[in-house]
Amino acid sequence: MTATAAAAAMLVAAPAFAGWEPTKPVEIVVAAGAGGASDQMARMMQAAIQKNNLMKQPMVVSLKGGASGAEALMYMKSSDGDANKVLIAYSLIYMLPLSAKIPFNWRELTPVSVIALDQFVLWDNTTGAKTVKDFIAAAKAASSPFKMGGTGSKREDHVLTVFVEQKTGAKFSYLPYKSGGEAATQLVGGHIESNVNNPSENLEVWRAGQVRPLCVFDKERIAYTAKVTEAQSWHDIPTCREEGLDVQYLMLRAMFLPGKVTPEQQAFYVDLFQKVTQTPEYKDYMEKQALKPIFLTGKDMVQFLEEDDALNKQLMTEAGFVAK
Repeated sequence: MTATAAAAAMLVAAPAFAGWEPTKPVEIVVAAGAGGASDQMARMMQAAIQKNNLMKQPMVVSLKGGASGAEALMYMKSSDGDANKVLIAYSLIYMLPLSAKIPFNWRELTPVSVIALDQFVLWDNTTGAKTVKDFIAAAKAASSPFKMGGTGSKREDHVLTVFVEQKTGAKFSYLPYKSGGEAATQLVGGHIESNVNNPSENLEVWRAGQVRPLCVFDKERIAYTAKVTEAQSWHDIPTCREEGLDVQYLMLRAMFLPGKVTPEQQAFYVDLFQKVTQTPEYKDYMEKQALKPIFLTGKDMVQFLEEDDALNKQLMTEAGFVAK
């Protein structure tokens, strides 16, 4: 306990980095709408940085979810050399250029760190099926395709929906919304039969007993065992493979600066976000939102991005989402 307290004191007291540091507010750019997982994570980091005095300048969350997130990507691309902007990125950076043919490549930006991996869960309303088997059977028997809500067309949620169709033979009508928060609201209201939201996006409505998690799209169960509802923890949710639906997908959560920043500026943010991952706010958030903790920088990060890019391109191609 003494060592932990000493480490925490050092975390708060230590300057973020001895070299370059921002001289004006830093904009954390979110390529999504309000209330979604990216927005929530950005605000957690904003609070952690401020509370633990990790940076002298304030951090301001900037939502740029227009054109399915293309607004944020092009904004970052056009900001070469501006180290007062940092993008909280997800798998959109691979998918959107493929589906919409926008002139963007993540390699044009400056990688800072991979800070987490996001799992996806198949959810239905509590008035619906209680198991994956029953859910798929109901979808197959329906007179019209089940409505599946998600965030953005031809993106992670849509890709998962297509692969569920391919694996099961059930048909879904995919409805894109502005954020995972909106998709959650639509599921609670019975306007859709299901969604494949991240855990964080459906957390509150699950806790309120309004939606039911059927399975997680990962090779292993979510690690966290503390009860979220009166009856279940995240770890109690079976994998989709356990339930006979062999579909897996993990989503990137990473930080990028614009291109053409200096090594000193990049090093400041590597150090900053490493300190963020050591804060109580980050650790608490990771468990409550059921995220997989990870921290990669430098060559390890670039290698991860290259492999993840190739995987997403393969999935997008198989789903028929790559623009001709």
